[in-house]
Amino acid sequence: MMKAILTLLAALAFAGDSLLAPEFGGFDPNRFPIPQVNPPLQPIGFAFAIWFPIYAWLIASGVYGVAKRAQTPTWQAFRLPLILSTVIGTPWIRVARVSPLWSTVMIWAMVILALIALWKSPEEEMMWARGPVGLYAGWLTAASAVGTSVLLAGYGVMSQQTAAVVMLLWALALAVVIIIKSPFFTLTYSLAVMWALAGIVVNSLGLSNQTMVALASLGFVVIAIATWMKKRKCAEASQA
Repeated sequence: MMKAILTLLAALAFAGDSLLAPEFGGFDPNRFPIPQVNPPLQPIGFAFAIWFPIYAWLIASGVYGVAKRAQTPTWQAFRLPLILSTVIGTPWIRVARVSPLWSTVMIWAMVILALIALWKSPEEEMMWARGPVGLYAGWLTAASAVGTSVLLAGYGVMSQQTAAVVMLLWALALAVVIIIKSPFFTLTYSLAVMWALAGIVVNSLGLSNQTMVALASLGFVVIAIATWMKKRKCAEASQA
């Protein structure tokens, strides 16, 4: 019962602090040794609205977990990594406003824990467990790559464009591995990654960055194909 309650409280804190924190429109360009203005790997602003269904669904999942699945063994396994991920994420916006470096470290911890939670979440509870965790983990997969690309360019490790290309390819590779190797089919994970890619395409069109438009568009197709392949494989396995 305690884990179920903590999962709900962590989701409420995560959503509450993020919604009450000052508006965050990206890292302050002047927080880097090399100021980062209009980084190439960045979704368009409206894409970040995905956080609202993520917050709402995680809270709904927490409420359902307390009410209906407090002692269910298949729910116990994914609760701890999800709690840790959302607890780390609770002050993320406030940290990101003052320290891009530490916020990037935090978001990588968040995504790793979210992916562990996704991996351990019960197959039979798509609506209340795998669905919200998948949406959360998918968006973090893209967000962690976006933040890292800005960090790499801001500290002079790579140029803006090179960092953007490298981290986009990394995110795509990671997402494909998660989709294909996951024990279950999770559409929401793929949809979150594809939503981020669509946002990157729109933003890149505004910046006239044809390379990023092409790569993000190709990535969208790759994720769609990987998702279709995983769905087909799972359907065949269920019929065997």
